[in-house]
Amino acid sequence: MPHLKSRRLKPGDTIAIVSPSWGGPSVFPHIFDRGLRNIQEIFGLQIREFPSARLDARKVYLNPQLRAEDLNQAFGDPDIDGIFTSIGGDDSVRILPYLNLDIIQKNPKILLGFSDTAAINTFLFGHGLVTYNGPSVMAGFAQMHNLPREYRDHVAHMLMSETYPNTYVPYPRWIDRYEEWSNLGNDGAIGDLYDNIEGWHWLQGTGQVTGTIFGGCIEVLEFLKGTSFWPNLDLLGRSIFFFETSEDKPSISNVKYMLRNYGSMGLFETAQAVLFGRARSYSPEDKVLLDKMIVEVISGEFGRYDMPVISNMDFGHTDPQWILPLGVKATVDCNTREFRLAERPTEN
Repeated sequence: MPHLKSRRLKPGDTIAIVSPSWGGPSVFPHIFDRGLRNIQEIFGLQIREFPSARLDARKVYLNPQLRAEDLNQAFGDPDIDGIFTSIGGDDSVRILPYLNLDIIQKNPKILLGFSDTAAINTFLFGHGLVTYNGPSVMAGFAQMHNLPREYRDHVAHMLMSETYPNTYVPYPRWIDRYEEWSNLGNDGAIGDLYDNIEGWHWLQGTGQVTGTIFGGCIEVLEFLKGTSFWPNLDLLGRSIFFFETSEDKPSISNVKYMLRNYGSMGLFETAQAVLFGRARSYSPEDKVLLDKMIVEVISGEFGRYDMPVISNMDFGHTDPQWILPLGVKATVDCNTREFRLAERPTEN
């Protein structure tokens, strides 16, 4: 069965802002406010902050049910057109038992976030909804006015455009960090912009494959494996998996163990492709070793010499990042070196 899509956004639509993980807006309100202004001024969207949005970070942590109720209310409210998360964190998994799947499935809406939001995206993917891995209010939107114009164009195209299809292309420049958020004068300031000279690393694969997009922050996905929140393995067959690493910079050995686990689950037997995002805070030497390890696991340990594997792609914890819709079909073409959606991500 195809995953349920939400309708595209349009200027004037109202976006619910929630903090389903960490209460970052209460700690760095100036960064949060900059992100909200960009959402309003760049995209013409209206904002409604839900109770968790600016709640004290400690109270956010202590009240997973309240965080879940914000999502339930946002999905159920006919005046809310989409839902953006304020920031990631590390414990969105704690809200999953309190999500009302009946309300959510009856009212599909764009849910956008990355990092720890991968827990929510994965859970809802497993229950038949398209969800969106992409920028959050504080990490992505708050810096958008300082990043290449192609970033805002891509976000608008993915969430608001009637046109189709979408072919993903590398951004011309990228950053590995933001300026210190504790500086009250920080207005979405970014670190050094690097020219995207390397582009993507096409590590292996030939021909063209099509599969269903699934993935997220690889460390967060580990929180769900072996729980009732992990999708049925049948849903993960013929997937295009995408993985990215967080600012915690997991060791290459740890990433190897995580990747090996997918192979041990049998998922590489039917996987169509594996994509890795540009690794945050990894040195050029680290990235070479990471690429080597990925190929050693997928091909050397599990014999998938034929499967397309690409790394250093424009998603994850570096900016600007793409929006990747979980549950939507995409195509990897090794002959033309293209990655594109094979169906619309939203309903018109």
